[in-house]
Formats: sequence, C-alpha cells, structure tokens
Amino acid sequence: MTQVPTRHGKINERQIAWKEWSLWSLAVAVTLILTVGIVALTFGQARAGQQTLYWFESKECVRGLCGVVLLFNIYTFHQHLQLRHIRRRLNERDQLFQLITENAADMIAVVDSSGQRIYNSPSYERGMGYTPEELANTSALKQVHPADQERVLIAAETARTTGEGERLEYRMRHKNGSWRLLESTASPVRNPGGHVEKLVIVNRDITERRQIEEMLAHNALHDSLTNLPNRELFIDRLGRALIRSQRHAEYKFAVLFVDIDDFRVVNDSLGHSAGDELLVQFAARLCGGIRDMDTFARCGGNGTFHEKSDTLGVARFAGDEFTVLLEDVGRPSDAVRVAQRIQSKLAAPFVTGGRPISLGISVGAVLSSTSYMQAEEMLRDAELAMYRAKAAGKGKCEVFDIKMHSNALRRLTLETELRQAVERHELEVYYQPIVSLDTGKIVGFEALSRWMRPCRNISPTEFIPVADETGLILRINSEVYSTACSQLRVWQEKFKDGPPLTISLNVAPRQFMQETLVSDIDSLLKEVGLPPATVYFEIMETAAMGEGGRALTLLHDLKSLGVGLSIDDFGTGYSSLSRLPKFPVDILKIDRAFITDMCGNRDNYEIVRLVITLAHGLGLRVVAEGVDQDEHIYHLPSLGCQMAQGYFFAPPVTAEEATRLLTNPISQLDRTAIGGRI
Repeated sequence: MTQVPTRHGKINERQIAWKEWSLWSLAVAVTLILTVGIVALTFGQARAGQQTLYWFESKECVRGLCGVVLLFNIYTFHQHLQLRHIRRRLNERDQLFQLITENAADMIAVVDSSGQRIYNSPSYERGMGYTPEELANTSALKQVHPADQERVLIAAETARTTGEGERLEYRMRHKNGSWRLLESTASPVRNPGGHVEKLVIVNRDITERRQIEEMLAHNALHDSLTNLPNRELFIDRLGRALIRSQRHAEYKFAVLFVDIDDFRVVNDSLGHSAGDELLVQFAARLCGGIRDMDTFARCGGNGTFHEKSDTLGVARFAGDEFTVLLEDVGRPSDAVRVAQRIQSKLAAPFVTGGRPISLGISVGAVLSSTSYMQAEEMLRDAELAMYRAKAAGKGKCEVFDIKMHSNALRRLTLETELRQAVERHELEVYYQPIVSLDTGKIVGFEALSRWMRPCRNISPTEFIPVADETGLILRINSEVYSTACSQLRVWQEKFKDGPPLTISLNVAPRQFMQETLVSDIDSLLKEVGLPPATVYFEIMETAAMGEGGRALTLLHDLKSLGVGLSIDDFGTGYSSLSRLPKFPVDILKIDRAFITDMCGNRDNYEIVRLVITLAHGLGLRVVAEGVDQDEHIYHLPSLGCQMAQGYFFAPPVTAEEATRLLTNPISQLDRTAIGGRI
C-alpha cells in the first residue's frame, strides 16, 4: 500500500480517502444546518414580524450561522491545502519511482495475481533485450527456464500468502537465446482490504558475478598452468576414496606418484617458458595414457581437464610431480602395468621451440589398505616409492612396501638428531695422515667430520649424505675449515723441520655452487694467517667436471688465492679426459675402490697404473686412498705414486693423537692400538 511521509508520520491512500470522506460529510452536515436555520428564520418572521424580541433573536441566529459558515470555510480551505500537499508529494513520489525504475540497473516488474505483467522497467531491454511492450504481452513465466518455473511459482505463492518475499535465483532467457542467471526478490502490494493483489519483483543479473565466483573456486582447486586438479583437491578426493574403501571392503584403488626425471635441466637450459610448455604437453599426454577404467577423470585432447564425474583422478601435485588415482586395482602388478603404459605413452619426444625433448619419469605406487586412515599417509608412501625408483636408476616404477616406511622413519630420525648435533656442536674434526711414500713421513692431513655419540658412533656414510641433502653440510664444513686451519697453524709453529705441513679440506657439491665460496675461503685464510699454499681443497670429480664453464671459472678463482686443488675420488665419475688439462688442479686422489682390490684384480691394477701415468703426464701428483695392506705399499711406489693415506698408516684420529703421530715416526707406532679408537 502506498505511503507518503509527512511531519507527523506516514499517510497512506486509505487515510487520504478517509480525509476526503470526512470533509464531504462535514460539508453535508453544515449544509443541513444552514438549511434548517434559514427555514426556521423564514417561517418565524412570517408569524411574528412585528415583535422586537423576535427580531433580536433572529439577528443572533444569523450571526451564529455566519460564524459556522466561516469556520467551515476555514476548515475546508485548510483541509484542501493539506490534500493538495499530500497529492503533490504523491506525484513527486511517482515521478521519483519512475526515475529510479527507468534508470536502475536492476530490472523491476509488477505482476498481478494471475501472473500477468503490469509494469516492466526499461532496464529489461538493456539487460535482457526485451522491450516493455514485448514483456507486457507475455506471462511472467514465459522467459523463465523450464526447470526453474516451479520454484518461481512456489516463491510467488509464498510471497502472496505470507506477505514476505524470499530471495530466489533462477534462469531467464535473453532475447538472443542465451540463459542469464537472475537474483530475484518479490514484495507484495496489498489492496485497501489487506489482500495481496500485486507483486513487485526486483531482478538482478548475477551471471558475470557467478562466473567469477565459479572461476575463483575452480582456480583455488586447480593448477593454473595445466588446469588439472591441484594438491588440495586431489587430497580431498583421495580422502573420499579412503572412506569408501573402509565402508566397502571390495573397493580397491591405488595411487601413482609420477615425477619427471631431471626436469630442472630443461628449465636451466631452455628457460621456464619452455618448461611450462612441456608441462602442459606432459599433462595432456599423461591423461591420454590412462584408460577410462583406470581413473575417475580424463583429459581433453587440448590438454585442458574436463570433469567426468564428482571425483577427479589426475592432478598436478607440485612442480614436475603428478599424481594419479586408479580404480579397480587389487594387485601391485595392476598398478605397475598402468605405470608402464604411462611410461610408454610418454617415451616419445615432446616438441618445444621446434626441438624434440625426451622426458623420463619415475613412478611410485601404493595400494589401498585398511592401515591407511588419512590421504596424506598414502601420498607419503607413494612419494617414498617414487624416490626409491629414482635411486634405482630413474625411469623405473617401484611399489611401496613397509620396509620403505621403516627406512624413511630411520632417515627422518637421523636428520633430526643431526640437526641437533650441529646446533650443539657435537661433531668433531678428525685428521687422517697423508704420508710420503718416498720418505715415510707425514706431509699433511685430511680433515674429516666425525659424529661420536655416547651410545654409538655414527658412520660418515650415514650422516654425510643426509647433511648433503638437507644443506647442513654447509655449516658442518664451515666449522671443519675453521677448526682444521687453526690446528694446522699450531702444527706448523710446533713442527718447523722440513716442508710445512698441509691440510686437505673437502668441498661438498652444494658448497661448489655457492657464490661466496672463494671470498669465504679468502677471509678464513687471512684470519688464521696460514700460507695458502699449505691448504688443499678436495673437489669431487663429478662436481668439478659436471659444472662446465662455471666449474673452470671457480677453480681458477680458488687457484688465484694461492691454495692447492685436488680432484677427489678420481676414476669413479664420468670425466671427459680432454677437459682435465684445462683445470688448474695439483693432485689426483685415486678412489679407494680401485686401491683396495688392486692386488687381486688385474683390471683395477691397470686402472691405478693408467691414472698415475695420466697424472704424471699432466704434471700432477697422486695420492692413493684406502691403503690398508702391505701389498699396496709394495706396488704403489713402483707405479710412481708419491703419497698415500689409509689404515696401514693410521685411521682418522683426534688432534691430540695426530700430534703424537707427528712426534713419533709412523713405522714405530702401534697401529693396532690407534685403529681400536675409531
């Protein structure tokens, strides 16, 4: 019902009608009073025209009637002004309503009780393409989507019955044939009797808003590059599969964890744009290599992901890692066959930038079982199996077993304890003598890190790989460098007879990549005050030869400090001998794997001989590692090897024991007693 605000509140149309009726009734009453008065005066004057008293009374009556007429006129004029004011406000209201509806972005319609349109705002033409005339000739439901018509009818009936409209979303056909999503609210209009006779419907087009919301929701759960489900969505779907398997014992599934081998090389050599392009192609081919029965979802040929049902099976987990959820997999061999089919599908070269690129993959598989309660547990084990596949030589597929889990827990425990040991400075520096085979004297030491614990000593073969992977090796070696150089300074001051002692320090591959390596070493040597020529840095063959031009530059920068350089474990890597003469190294250290069995294996003997011959041809000295037997001492000097280290002379020992070795000739030491302390 229409209401207009006034100083005293709101006046509706019923109140205006009542005011008009009251004014009309009052006019009738005043007219009757005047009529009666005039008649009375007229007949009274005819009967008593000569009496003075009557004349006086008639004059008073006339005055009274005139007063009534005057008051009535004043009241009527006042009421007329009020009604004019109210009607003007109503007219202004109508104009304002028309202005709002004609310019509002929302589409406003008025429908009667039968559903016919009484009014349609011009915004319908702007938003839906229909003119008000076209809409006026149709039912309010004609353009509504057939599937939504029943809900619209129920909402309209509810508004009429309860007098309150509810918010509703439904689809309406645009004049061009497309469907638009509208958000609608119906407000009832009552007649003077209080019955709902009209509905004012306000519609807002939320198609674009809903598309944006859906896009944001999609992007939150999908990878932006490949459009595959991301980690979060995959974990959610895997969790649902686990719940299903717990409820239905016959339901079996598996998870494949797929990782591209050496993908970092692609990014480093071709750039990240080419890497992204390869990932898109890889995702498309990965999906294409899995049959419908294997997964809950498939990919389209253009590489974009299309949902097949409520569950999704292929996901980009992170970087170059992908995961696959497989149905109906009851045996490990089934998962392996799928993995092999994927590997076969991905074996053909990809093409990016006009050049073919071959990618290998390592796959880890895990089967569902009652022991799994969380999706993360299955993914953890699938990833462990994938790392086992990489360790087996890449391009492999491994199925998870409980032993992998035990090894992973053991490795995690070791990493945690190693971090604590580094923080508490529990690691010690041990020194293994390097002996001249010509004189039998100690010419230097190799500084080695040892983890001596009260319960048991941790072998370097256990904790050094963990330190390399976690980056703890940087801090460990930094402390080894500082301690060993300070100790060498003490020895050089104490033992001045003969050539100055040297110290050999290992450079981890991770250190070799550090930009500050040269400056850090320079600062340390200046701080300790050591002659640079007495410090040798041992670089693994694979690191020195595998970094190309950068390795050569770094070695020259180190050499410019005046330090010595050694190639460690020579013969175990994949060196290009043509590059070796370009490197400014001083010493080749023959790996212990060749020395240990050189007397019983003719091939190893020949390798040792050839390495020594090569080193001499390049003007390099040779150190043999792992010298443990008298036979080694007999053969190595005859082959021209100048220096050696190994348990034949002494194991790695503490600084105090190393000092004792320097004080006493090695030939007179009880090597068995020393060896018992390692």
